[in-house]
Amino acid sequence: MVAEKQKKIDPNGVDHPAHYNSGKFEAIDVIEDWQLGFNDGNAVKYISRHRHKGTAIKDIEKAIWYLNRHRNLFPNLVFVK
Repeated sequence: MVAEKQKKIDPNGVDHPAHYNSGKFEAIDVIEDWQLGFNDGNAVKYISRHRHKGTAIKDIEKAIWYLNRHRNLFPNLVFVK
């Protein structure tokens, strides 16, 4: 389980930028806890920040791009309901 964040936000936006710290958990902590890869991790990152950085549409488009790229890694994948 991801521990609730207690990190100091860096005013320079490098370490723990504000747009990744809008809720209880920082995006990178969730990505690492869930052991996501590059593509699905980036999708989570862009989704988590899309309302907080001022680039909502662009961030959603990036998330979709990464999800499509991730999906294409598994052309024969069948999801079980």
